Amino acid sequence: MNWTDLIKEFVTLLVVIDPVGTVPVFLFAVQHVPRQLHLRFALNAVAIAALVLLAFLVGGQVLLETLGLRLGSFQIAGGVILFIFAMTMIFGESKPAREIEEAEKDHLAGAVFPLAMPSIASPGAMLAIVILTDNHTASVADQAVTAALLVGVLIVTLLFLLAASYIHRVIGNSGVSVVSRVMGIVLATIAVDSIIGGLDAIGVMEADPAAVTSPLTQDVGDIGE
Repeated sequence: MNWTDLIKEFVTLLVVIDPVGTVPVFLFAVQHVPRQLHLRFALNAVAIAALVLLAFLVGGQVLLETLGLRLGSFQIAGGVILFIFAMTMIFGESKPAREIEEAEKDHLAGAVFPLAMPSIASPGAMLAIVILTDNHTASVADQAVTAALLVGVLIVTLLFLLAASYIHRVIGNSGVSVVSRVMGIVLATIAVDSIIGGLDAIGVMEADPAAVTSPLTQDVGDIGE
């Protein structure tokens, strides 16, 4: 694997994991979490996402092929989940009683959903990992390099989340509410684009090429090239 391939894979992982786009999700998820737990919250989320993505790196392709699942179907399912979450960001109350009750039971529950999954370990990231480590074309050494690049991107994501904690202290819950609703609209758009891309991938419909390719709807061939 040469430097060009290394840079291409790193950029691919950076796009599909999207550390910057994860920040608003983190701010939304920690609205009812004590500030002293924000560091642990971020560490737990990144660690869980790392385990999920590394598990897909090792066995994702085998799992999908064994179950006879198509990547397009995987992409559609991920888009639906993201869309449902986006709706909670847009239309959710500022302090829903249910969220407060859940936060009181376990302040770190949100580190799993929605932060670790599907924000950091998104369907697009899982798909990219499976394609970049194709068992038919990538050697064990190449897959190990991809794993190292993945860890590097996750470290970058953690740094963004740690910076988000300071942003949260400055703008407060009111600012978080505004950011989360705006980003909810963006996330809903990405989710719909993911569903359309999945439908196009399985041949249900033919979608016009987007001006800018969404991280969740990259062409499978483009990722592997």
